[in-house]
Amino acid sequence: MAIEYTEEKRFTQDQVQELFRSVGWESANYPERLFKALQHSDTVISAWDGGHLAGLVRVLDDTEMVAYMHWVLVDPAYHGQGIGGHMVELVKAKYREYLFLEVMPEESKNAPFYQKHGFHLMEDGRAMQIVNRG
Repeated sequence: MAIEYTEEKRFTQDQVQELFRSVGWESANYPERLFKALQHSDTVISAWDGGHLAGLVRVLDDTEMVAYMHWVLVDPAYHGQGIGGHMVELVKAKYREYLFLEVMPEESKNAPFYQKHGFHLMEDGRAMQIVNRG
């Protein structure tokens, strides 16, 4: 079956939690918050194998200058099929008129994936974060 890509937010909370669990991301421990965050995100592109959520990418943007690709994830059972790369290319096409399209790889080992798709390491950027688990 061919993978279908859509911006329609038709996924369920359970499908999202299952996908995030499949890649071992902590966000899966907060299914209600995760689902709500996706529903209120500017852009979510999801990849579907029939009724199975195989991957998704989330983008937050300010409508003009900066779009930030926050999550790119693919169910490990679907790795190696080009799904992540295709979703990134869809994001690049949608946000081609923005001044900046940015991504912060969750792990430095993922940087080559983004470089392959035209992203460059920022010379002076460092990620900073506050985590509120409550």
